[in-house]
Amino acid sequence: MTKSSHPPSSPLRRGLLLGGLALAAPFGAFAESNWPTGRVITWVVPYPPGGSTDVLGRSVAQRIASALGTNVIVDNRAGATGTIGAAYVAKAAPDGFTLLGTSIGPQAIAPHLMVKLPYDPIKSFAPVVTIGTIPHILVVGINEPYKTVADLIAAAKAQPGKLAFASGGTGTVLQMQGELLKQQAGVQFIHVPYKGDVPALQDTLGGQVNFMFAPAAAALPHVQSGKLRALAVTSAARLKALPDVPTMGEAGMKNFVVEQWQAVFAPAGTPVPVVERLNREINAALKDPSVAALADKLGVTLVGGTPQQLGDLQKADFAKWGEVIRKGNIKAE
Repeated sequence: MTKSSHPPSSPLRRGLLLGGLALAAPFGAFAESNWPTGRVITWVVPYPPGGSTDVLGRSVAQRIASALGTNVIVDNRAGATGTIGAAYVAKAAPDGFTLLGTSIGPQAIAPHLMVKLPYDPIKSFAPVVTIGTIPHILVVGINEPYKTVADLIAAAKAQPGKLAFASGGTGTVLQMQGELLKQQAGVQFIHVPYKGDVPALQDTLGGQVNFMFAPAAAALPHVQSGKLRALAVTSAARLKALPDVPTMGEAGMKNFVVEQWQAVFAPAGTPVPVVERLNREINAALKDPSVAALADKLGVTLVGGTPQQLGDLQKADFAKWGEVIRKGNIKAE
Protein backbone atom coordinates (compact mmCIF):
# COMPACT_ATOMS: atom_id res chain seq x y z
CA MET A 1 0.00 0.00 0.00
CA THR A 2 1.29 3.41 -0.93
CA LYS A 3 1.39 5.79 1.99
CA SER A 4 0.33 9.41 1.66
CA SER A 5 3.25 11.81 1.63
CA HIS A 6 1.18 14.10 3.92
CA PRO A 7 -0.54 12.18 6.71
CA PRO A 8 -3.71 13.64 8.32
CA SER A 9 -1.75 15.25 11.14
CA SER A 10 0.84 16.93 8.93
CA PRO A 11 1.37 20.71 9.15
CA LEU A 12 0.39 21.07 5.47
CA ARG A 13 -2.99 19.37 5.94
CA ARG A 14 -3.71 21.35 9.11
CA GLY A 15 -2.85 24.52 7.25
CA LEU A 16 -5.22 23.67 4.42
CA LEU A 17 -8.03 22.90 6.85
CA LEU A 18 -7.49 26.11 8.77
CA GLY A 19 -7.31 28.09 5.55
CA GLY A 20 -10.61 26.62 4.39
CA LEU A 21 -12.24 27.43 7.72
CA ALA A 22 -10.92 30.97 7.53
CA LEU A 23 -12.53 31.47 4.14
CA ALA A 24 -15.83 29.93 5.19
CA ALA A 25 -16.10 31.59 8.59
CA PRO A 26 -17.17 35.09 7.49
CA PHE A 27 -20.03 33.73 5.38
CA GLY A 28 -21.12 31.30 8.08
CA ALA A 29 -21.10 34.18 10.54
CA PHE A 30 -23.44 36.11 8.26
CA ALA A 31 -25.93 33.28 8.48
CA GLU A 32 -25.86 32.72 12.22
CA SER A 33 -24.87 35.99 13.93
CA ASN A 34 -25.25 39.72 13.48
CA TRP A 35 -24.30 41.25 10.15
CA PRO A 36 -20.71 42.58 10.29
CA THR A 37 -20.74 46.09 11.71
CA GLY A 38 -19.42 48.96 9.66
CA ARG A 39 -20.57 47.56 6.33
CA VAL A 40 -23.46 49.35 4.65
CA ILE A 41 -25.82 47.48 2.33
CA THR A 42 -26.77 49.24 -0.90
CA TRP A 43 -30.28 48.38 -2.08
CA VAL A 44 -30.44 49.38 -5.76
CA VAL A 45 -33.86 50.26 -7.19
CA PRO A 46 -33.69 50.53 -11.00
CA TYR A 47 -36.56 53.04 -11.14
CA PRO A 48 -37.15 56.65 -10.06
CA PRO A 49 -38.30 57.31 -6.47
CA GLY A 50 -42.00 57.10 -5.69
CA GLY A 51 -43.10 53.96 -7.52
CA SER A 52 -44.34 50.86 -5.72
CA THR A 53 -41.03 49.00 -6.19
CA ASP A 54 -39.20 51.91 -4.60
CA VAL A 55 -41.67 52.65 -1.78
CA LEU A 56 -42.14 49.04 -0.70
CA GLY A 57 -38.42 48.33 -1.12
CA ARG A 58 -37.53 51.18 1.25
CA SER A 59 -39.88 49.82 3.89
CA VAL A 60 -38.38 46.34 3.67
CA ALA A 61 -34.82 47.72 3.59
CA GLN A 62 -35.45 49.69 6.79
CA ARG A 63 -36.52 46.54 8.61
CA ILE A 64 -33.67 44.32 7.48
CA ALA A 65 -31.23 47.06 8.46
CA SER A 66 -32.54 46.84 12.00
CA ALA A 67 -32.46 43.04 11.99
CA LEU A 68 -28.89 42.91 10.67
CA GLY A 69 -27.58 45.70 12.88
CA THR A 70 -26.36 47.81 9.98
CA ASN A 71 -27.49 50.54 7.59
CA VAL A 72 -29.19 50.03 4.23
CA ILE A 73 -28.98 52.80 1.65
CA VAL A 74 -31.54 52.82 -1.18
CA ASP A 75 -29.89 53.88 -4.42
CA ASN A 76 -32.23 54.76 -7.32
CA ARG A 77 -30.46 54.03 -10.61
CA ALA A 78 -33.22 54.51 -13.16
CA GLY A 79 -33.15 54.24 -16.93
CA ALA A 80 -33.41 51.88 -19.89
CA THR A 81 -36.48 50.06 -18.54
CA GLY A 82 -34.70 49.20 -15.33
CA THR A 83 -31.65 47.62 -16.94
CA ILE A 84 -29.15 50.30 -15.84
CA GLY A 85 -29.64 49.49 -12.17
CA ALA A 86 -29.64 45.76 -12.90
CA ALA A 87 -26.35 46.04 -14.78
CA TYR A 88 -24.79 47.90 -11.85
CA VAL A 89 -25.67 45.13 -9.41
CA ALA A 90 -24.60 42.39 -11.83
CA LYS A 91 -21.06 43.82 -11.73
CA ALA A 92 -20.95 44.36 -7.97
CA ALA A 93 -18.96 42.20 -5.57
CA PRO A 94 -20.90 39.05 -4.61
CA ASP A 95 -20.70 39.65 -0.88
CA GLY A 96 -24.28 40.45 0.11
CA PHE A 97 -23.68 44.19 0.43
CA THR A 98 -25.21 45.17 -2.93
CA LEU A 99 -28.77 44.07 -3.65
CA LEU A 100 -31.22 44.65 -6.49
CA GLY A 101 -34.82 45.42 -5.56
CA THR A 102 -36.43 45.11 -8.95
CA SER A 103 -39.40 43.80 -10.91
CA ILE A 104 -40.35 41.55 -13.79
CA GLY A 105 -39.33 44.03 -16.53
CA PRO A 106 -35.52 44.10 -16.30
CA GLN A 107 -35.30 40.43 -15.32
CA ALA A 108 -37.74 38.75 -17.72
CA ILE A 109 -38.96 41.12 -20.46
CA ALA A 110 -36.45 43.84 -21.40
CA PRO A 111 -33.60 41.35 -22.06
CA HIS A 112 -35.55 40.08 -25.09
CA LEU A 113 -35.84 43.59 -26.52
CA MET A 114 -32.31 44.91 -26.08
CA VAL A 115 -29.58 44.08 -28.56
CA LYS A 116 -26.62 44.41 -26.21
CA LEU A 117 -27.57 43.86 -22.60
CA PRO A 118 -24.57 44.19 -20.23
CA TYR A 119 -25.74 41.28 -18.07
CA ASP A 120 -27.43 37.90 -18.31
CA PRO A 121 -30.79 38.24 -16.51
CA ILE A 122 -30.52 34.74 -15.07
CA LYS A 123 -26.83 33.83 -14.88
CA SER A 124 -25.68 37.21 -13.53
CA PHE A 125 -27.84 37.07 -10.40
CA ALA A 126 -28.55 34.98 -7.33
CA PRO A 127 -32.30 35.01 -6.53
CA VAL A 128 -33.01 36.02 -2.93
CA VAL A 129 -36.77 36.34 -2.44
CA THR A 130 -40.01 37.41 -4.11
CA ILE A 131 -41.42 40.52 -2.42
CA GLY A 132 -44.90 40.42 -3.94
CA THR A 133 -47.09 40.49 -7.01
CA ILE A 134 -49.40 43.05 -8.58
CA PRO A 135 -52.49 41.90 -10.48
CA HIS A 136 -53.84 43.94 -13.37
CA ILE A 137 -57.29 44.85 -14.58
CA LEU A 138 -58.39 45.02 -18.21
CA VAL A 139 -60.28 48.32 -18.28
CA VAL A 140 -62.12 50.41 -20.85
CA GLY A 141 -63.45 53.95 -20.65
CA ILE A 142 -67.01 54.18 -19.40
CA ASN A 143 -68.17 55.49 -22.78
CA GLU A 144 -66.78 52.48 -24.65
CA PRO A 145 -69.47 50.00 -25.74
CA TYR A 146 -67.61 46.89 -24.54
CA LYS A 147 -69.09 45.06 -21.56
CA THR A 148 -67.00 41.86 -21.74
CA VAL A 149 -63.69 40.60 -23.08
CA ALA A 150 -65.67 38.78 -25.78
CA ASP A 151 -67.18 42.12 -26.87
CA LEU A 152 -63.72 43.65 -27.18
CA ILE A 153 -62.39 40.74 -29.22
CA ALA A 154 -65.46 40.72 -31.49
CA ALA A 155 -64.97 44.43 -32.19
CA ALA A 156 -61.29 43.87 -32.96
CA LYS A 157 -62.18 41.13 -35.43
CA ALA A 158 -64.79 43.34 -37.08
CA GLN A 159 -62.36 46.28 -37.30
CA PRO A 160 -58.85 44.85 -37.72
CA GLY A 161 -56.15 47.23 -36.53
CA LYS A 162 -58.59 49.92 -35.39
CA LEU A 163 -58.74 49.42 -31.62
CA ALA A 164 -55.89 50.89 -29.58
CA PHE A 165 -54.53 49.98 -26.17
CA ALA A 166 -52.31 52.05 -23.88
CA SER A 167 -49.28 51.01 -21.86
CA GLY A 168 -46.70 52.68 -19.67
CA GLY A 169 -44.09 52.17 -22.38
CA THR A 170 -42.56 49.70 -24.79
CA GLY A 171 -41.27 46.62 -23.03
CA THR A 172 -43.47 47.00 -19.95
CA VAL A 173 -45.60 44.19 -18.62
CA LEU A 174 -48.62 46.36 -19.47
CA GLN A 175 -47.70 46.20 -23.15
CA MET A 176 -46.95 42.48 -22.93
CA GLN A 177 -50.48 41.75 -21.72
CA GLY A 178 -51.98 43.57 -24.70
CA GLU A 179 -49.68 41.63 -27.01
CA LEU A 180 -50.61 38.35 -25.31
CA LEU A 181 -54.32 39.09 -25.72
CA LYS A 182 -53.74 39.94 -29.37
CA GLN A 183 -51.93 36.66 -30.00
CA GLN A 184 -54.34 34.46 -28.07
CA ALA A 185 -57.43 36.01 -29.67
CA GLY A 186 -55.93 36.21 -33.17
CA VAL A 187 -56.71 39.92 -33.58
CA GLN A 188 -54.84 43.14 -34.25
CA PHE A 189 -54.58 46.08 -31.86
CA ILE A 190 -52.64 49.33 -32.07
CA HIS A 191 -50.19 49.74 -29.20
CA VAL A 192 -49.88 53.29 -27.87
CA PRO A 193 -46.92 53.56 -25.45
CA TYR A 194 -46.80 56.37 -22.90
CA LYS A 195 -44.08 57.61 -20.60
CA GLY A 196 -45.47 55.90 -17.54
CA ASP A 197 -48.65 54.24 -16.31
CA VAL A 198 -50.32 57.46 -15.14
CA PRO A 199 -50.59 59.20 -18.54
CA ALA A 200 -51.64 55.90 -20.12
CA LEU A 201 -54.45 55.57 -17.60
CA GLN A 202 -55.48 59.21 -18.09
CA ASP A 203 -55.92 58.73 -21.83
CA THR A 204 -57.87 55.52 -21.25
CA LEU A 205 -60.16 57.50 -18.95
CA GLY A 206 -60.45 60.22 -21.57
CA GLY A 207 -61.25 57.84 -24.42
CA GLN A 208 -58.13 58.60 -26.49
CA VAL A 209 -57.44 54.84 -26.44
CA ASN A 210 -59.93 51.99 -26.15
CA PHE A 211 -58.46 49.94 -23.34
CA MET A 212 -55.45 49.05 -21.24
CA PHE A 213 -54.21 46.56 -18.67
CA ALA A 214 -53.75 48.72 -15.59
CA PRO A 215 -52.24 47.92 -12.18
CA ALA A 216 -55.09 47.11 -9.80
CA ALA A 217 -54.28 49.82 -7.26
CA ALA A 218 -54.23 52.52 -9.95
CA ALA A 219 -57.40 51.37 -11.72
CA LEU A 220 -59.60 50.45 -8.75
CA PRO A 221 -60.60 53.98 -7.67
CA HIS A 222 -61.72 54.79 -11.22
CA VAL A 223 -63.61 51.50 -11.55
CA GLN A 224 -65.33 52.01 -8.21
CA SER A 225 -66.26 55.61 -9.10
CA GLY A 226 -67.75 54.50 -12.41
CA LYS A 227 -65.20 56.23 -14.66
CA LEU A 228 -63.73 52.98 -15.95
CA ARG A 229 -65.34 49.62 -16.68
CA ALA A 230 -63.47 46.50 -15.60
CA LEU A 231 -63.79 43.63 -18.07
CA ALA A 232 -61.50 41.10 -16.36
CA VAL A 233 -58.60 40.68 -13.94
CA THR A 234 -55.32 38.98 -14.78
CA SER A 235 -54.88 37.16 -11.46
CA ALA A 236 -55.59 33.46 -11.01
CA ALA A 237 -58.58 34.25 -8.77
CA ARG A 238 -61.04 37.12 -8.65
CA LEU A 239 -60.05 40.17 -6.63
CA LYS A 240 -61.79 40.70 -3.30
CA ALA A 241 -62.37 44.32 -4.26
CA LEU A 242 -64.07 43.28 -7.53
CA PRO A 243 -65.93 40.05 -6.78
CA ASP A 244 -68.20 40.38 -9.84
CA VAL A 245 -65.36 40.87 -12.33
CA PRO A 246 -64.18 37.60 -13.94
CA THR A 247 -60.60 36.47 -14.37
CA MET A 248 -59.20 36.40 -17.90
CA GLY A 249 -59.50 32.60 -17.72
CA GLU A 250 -63.18 32.83 -16.84
CA ALA A 251 -63.58 35.30 -19.70
CA GLY A 252 -62.33 32.68 -22.16
CA MET A 253 -58.62 33.47 -22.29
CA LYS A 254 -56.91 30.32 -21.01
CA ASN A 255 -53.36 30.49 -19.62
CA PHE A 256 -53.70 34.24 -19.11
CA VAL A 257 -52.50 34.64 -15.54
CA VAL A 258 -50.22 37.67 -15.45
CA GLU A 259 -48.91 39.30 -12.30
CA GLN A 260 -46.16 41.87 -12.10
CA TRP A 261 -43.72 40.65 -9.47
CA GLN A 262 -41.23 42.52 -7.34
CA ALA A 263 -38.19 40.69 -6.04
CA VAL A 264 -34.70 40.92 -4.58
CA PHE A 265 -31.58 39.60 -6.29
CA ALA A 266 -27.89 39.57 -5.37
CA PRO A 267 -24.91 39.31 -7.75
CA ALA A 268 -24.18 35.79 -8.98
CA GLY A 269 -21.70 34.01 -6.78
CA THR A 270 -23.00 35.44 -3.52
CA PRO A 271 -22.38 32.69 -0.94
CA VAL A 272 -25.39 30.54 -0.11
CA PRO A 273 -25.28 31.35 3.65
CA VAL A 274 -25.46 35.05 2.83
CA VAL A 275 -28.41 34.55 0.47
CA GLU A 276 -30.16 32.41 3.07
CA ARG A 277 -29.66 35.02 5.80
CA LEU A 278 -31.01 37.79 3.55
CA ASN A 279 -33.92 35.59 2.54
CA ARG A 280 -34.78 34.88 6.17
CA GLU A 281 -34.67 38.53 7.23
CA ILE A 282 -36.70 39.77 4.25
CA ASN A 283 -39.32 37.07 4.81
CA ALA A 284 -39.56 38.25 8.41
CA ALA A 285 -39.94 41.87 7.25
CA LEU A 286 -42.82 40.89 4.97
CA LYS A 287 -44.72 39.67 8.03
CA ASP A 288 -44.48 43.06 9.73
CA PRO A 289 -48.03 44.54 9.99
CA SER A 290 -46.85 47.96 8.81
CA VAL A 291 -45.24 46.46 5.71
CA ALA A 292 -48.41 44.48 5.02
CA ALA A 293 -50.52 47.64 5.38
CA LEU A 294 -48.25 49.55 2.98
CA ALA A 295 -48.34 46.69 0.46
CA ASP A 296 -52.14 46.64 0.60
CA LYS A 297 -52.21 50.38 -0.08
CA LEU A 298 -49.90 49.91 -3.07
CA GLY A 299 -51.94 47.01 -4.44
CA VAL A 300 -49.15 44.49 -3.85
CA THR A 301 -49.85 40.96 -2.63
CA LEU A 302 -46.90 39.98 -0.45
CA VAL A 303 -45.37 36.60 -1.32
CA GLY A 304 -41.99 35.78 0.27
CA GLY A 305 -40.75 32.21 -0.11
CA THR A 306 -37.43 30.65 -1.04
CA PRO A 307 -34.70 31.71 -3.47
CA GLN A 308 -35.52 28.63 -5.56
CA GLN A 309 -39.14 29.72 -5.92
CA LEU A 310 -38.04 33.13 -7.19
CA GLY A 311 -35.60 31.52 -9.60
CA ASP A 312 -38.32 29.26 -11.00
CA LEU A 313 -40.72 32.21 -11.36
CA GLN A 314 -38.15 34.29 -13.20
CA LYS A 315 -37.23 31.49 -15.60
CA ALA A 316 -40.88 30.74 -16.38
CA ASP A 317 -41.69 34.39 -17.13
CA PHE A 318 -38.46 34.87 -19.07
CA ALA A 319 -39.50 32.03 -21.39
CA LYS A 320 -43.14 33.16 -21.57
CA TRP A 321 -42.49 36.76 -22.54
CA GLY A 322 -39.63 35.82 -24.82
CA GLU A 323 -42.06 33.77 -26.87
CA VAL A 324 -44.63 36.58 -26.95
CA ILE A 325 -41.99 39.07 -28.10
CA ARG A 326 -40.70 36.75 -30.83
CA LYS A 327 -44.17 35.93 -32.13
CA GLY A 328 -45.15 39.56 -32.16
CA ASN A 329 -41.86 40.70 -33.65
CA ILE A 330 -41.77 43.38 -30.97
CA LYS A 331 -38.83 45.76 -31.05
CA ALA A 332 -37.55 48.28 -28.54
CA GLU A 333 -38.09 51.87 -29.59
